[in-house]
Amino acid sequence: MEVDRPQRKLSAIMAADVVGYSRMMHADEEGTLTNLNGHMKQHVGPVINSHRGRIVKNLGDGFLATFPSLVDALRCAVELQAGMAHRNAKIAVEKQLIFRIGINVGDVIEQDGDVFGDGVNIASRLEALSEPGGICISERAQEDAKGKVDLDFEAIGEQRLKNIGRPIRAFRVRPARAAAAEPLATPLSLLSVAVLPFDNLSGDAEQGYFADGIVEDIITRLSHFKTFAVVARNSSFVYRGRNTDLREVAKDLGVRYLLEGSVRRSGDRLRVTVQLIEGENGAHLWAQNFDGQVADVFDVQDRITEMVVSIVEPRIKRAEIERSRRKRPDSLDAYDLYLQALPNVYSMLPSENEKAIHLLNRAVELDPGFALAFATAGLAYLSRIATQLEGAKEGDVEICVGHARSALATG
Repeated sequence: MEVDRPQRKLSAIMAADVVGYSRMMHADEEGTLTNLNGHMKQHVGPVINSHRGRIVKNLGDGFLATFPSLVDALRCAVELQAGMAHRNAKIAVEKQLIFRIGINVGDVIEQDGDVFGDGVNIASRLEALSEPGGICISERAQEDAKGKVDLDFEAIGEQRLKNIGRPIRAFRVRPARAAAAEPLATPLSLLSVAVLPFDNLSGDAEQGYFADGIVEDIITRLSHFKTFAVVARNSSFVYRGRNTDLREVAKDLGVRYLLEGSVRRSGDRLRVTVQLIEGENGAHLWAQNFDGQVADVFDVQDRITEMVVSIVEPRIKRAEIERSRRKRPDSLDAYDLYLQALPNVYSMLPSENEKAIHLLNRAVELDPGFALAFATAGLAYLSRIATQLEGAKEGDVEICVGHARSALATG
């Protein structure tokens, strides 16, 4: 008697979910569901159909789709994310639905309109590794995509995924400069600024974390002002180490101004050089050196922020600048540990995540009033919990919540 064999086929599998969906549903069930259904009907479904894809099933907070071609799947993912950025621009921040997308190529079993198999599971796990608004793909998909799409791929190393027996090398998808999606850009006429990674001129590669930490603090400080937009770190740091025309960078990021600079640290001495550039024509609007002791790094950041704000938006009052100043940590050693931890807070490698947690725990031991270190430690735990990294421990949720409460109490 001949037994019917399952129908197998090679497919590109796309898994997507909404960042923070449970929190949004808790705040507004009906509004969130109506919002998601509108996006699915008006944008997600039509875009997937236009790229020869098929939505296999809705997953409550996301969807699973298959495509006959990896190229179709990648082009669809880029268009989906660009379109969502455009649609979200018209919605209040707290109601914006932001997708994470994972893509894999593999052999799937089709049964009753559904798909099953290792390839599907890997796509679902890759989605959890994606940045909000981003796309993450497997090495197999990256190999197949080479030379076929105008995209860049950022390797994030081998990942041990839940219920997958072997490590999977993963890549994050970045639009190539010439192919940056137009809907992602903000009109240059808007008051907007991107802070690019500062060059580390200390002669010691290990000091790179210090330069990155200064930039991250400046981004955070500038983002307090509501009269202009600041590009997120994840977007501006894509240009680290690239020799790129700044006018093209401004166009890709959709900003009117760029802030770039360098940091030189020698012993206790510190020099930060900063330049403000008009994105449309590349003209230098302002440049200045800031010298001081490492212990004065917070005053240097204040002065940089104040100068940028006064040029980008002259109407911002001094009182607003004063209100934006955060409480300084009491211990400079604690702040140094916090800076060392920053590069690894969102790492998908268990060892690096553990390193960040260790450094941040030391920071709050040295300075129990350091709210930013408490908050960042909570984010490191949250990253480990949400991505189900190896090394996750029972009690991590309670520790994460405890750090968040400590940040609120001290900050």
